[in-house]
Amino acid sequence: MEEVFEAYREDLEEIEAHIRRNLDSEAPLINEIAAHILSGGGKRIRPLLLSLCARLNGYVPKADLVLGSLIEFIHTATLLHDDVLDEADLRRGQQTARRIWGNHASILVGDYLYARAMQEIAAFQNHDVNDVMAIACRKMAEGEILQLCANRQTLLKETDYLRIVEYKTGALVASACKVGAIISGTSPMHQDRLYQFGLYLGIAFQLADDQLDYTANGESLGKTLGQDLMQGMITLPLLHLLQACSYEERQELTRNIESKTIEENDLLHITTMMEQYGSLQYTTTRSLEYIDAARLILDSFEDSPAKRALAVVADYMVNRDR
Repeated sequence: MEEVFEAYREDLEEIEAHIRRNLDSEAPLINEIAAHILSGGGKRIRPLLLSLCARLNGYVPKADLVLGSLIEFIHTATLLHDDVLDEADLRRGQQTARRIWGNHASILVGDYLYARAMQEIAAFQNHDVNDVMAIACRKMAEGEILQLCANRQTLLKETDYLRIVEYKTGALVASACKVGAIISGTSPMHQDRLYQFGLYLGIAFQLADDQLDYTANGESLGKTLGQDLMQGMITLPLLHLLQACSYEERQELTRNIESKTIEENDLLHITTMMEQYGSLQYTTTRSLEYIDAARLILDSFEDSPAKRALAVVADYMVNRDR
């Protein structure tokens, strides 16, 4: 992945410059909080995907770099809101904005970043881009509500969970890819293919993150391990475990989850059970299946440096540092 970052370093540096330029609110607290999270070490994957999908179709980068920075604003807004909803203390190894400035400020700055991004996107006067990004924002909001309703629901079906993932995480990645295709002037068919490519990447990324929540090195991951379970989130490893374990084990798990009594010792026990019943491996396998589906879509495009870079990014989505 480092070779891709190096090859497109100029693009990424210009994206960073656009991000800094757009942090010019008259409310200093907005600039301070946004700068805190935007400078927290994010890889800028969504802007990079947008740029690569534009290059895939022969586009010479210009407007895509500005649009990429605005998509990063939207992504950052979701992180600010997620940290409030999840009561998270760490994000990318540093204190979350909510821990430093409080929940109210985090929510309001997230709202500002959403609004600012959509205002700047609208200024491009491209109806197709506006439509794609408006739908993405709607789906992300719906995904958060679906997630909220699914918390501690131990009878949740895998298909319903995957719909949450598609909306919460996949929609913005998919939209970044499609916007790149739109501004390159490629056909609607190729635009739809790249949307699906991004959707598969986003789902794979989230499933890999689900697995990492139970197994990663906490310091490397940059967040508290087991946070999903502590907050009552039913993610794919837990869904699989609830289906695979014995009736007695399922009843005990269900009681603990529904009564909100999960503690650190419980987390270790549950992780051990996941290893025993193959729940972690199942999640990894499902994640890789989505990457394979994304690669099949990519195969329909002619070979190019951008195509090869997209393949590297696809692998990175499920092979991040543990």
